[in-house]
Amino acid sequence: MAQRTASHRAAPEHTHPDDVPLLTALAALADPVRLTLVRELAGSPEWSRACGSFDVPVGKAALSHHFAVLRGAGLVEQRDEGPKRVNRLRRAEFDARFPGLLDLVLGVD
Repeated sequence: MAQRTASHRAAPEHTHPDDVPLLTALAALADPVRLTLVRELAGSPEWSRACGSFDVPVGKAALSHHFAVLRGAGLVEQRDEGPKRVNRLRRAEFDARFPGLLDLVLGVD
């Protein structure tokens, strides 16, 4: 069986924040690694951060899991650009669903 290359991997599935229960959002944001990912994305231009560019103390498989949880909670959108998978924080959409929640989590006044 041939191995998948980056250009042949399945596109990630995304959950729209409108479809996310509050407890799912809170659970996604409660994990320290996921919180680090969200904070770093909040401080980066959209689509500028590849998955491997985050300084978190987990391996590739665990990092993929954390991004899947964030996608499932409607917090992150991902797309493939060549061999890299890049990310953006769905700030506007998430804020519309849960006004003020990201500001509280990110420490914004």
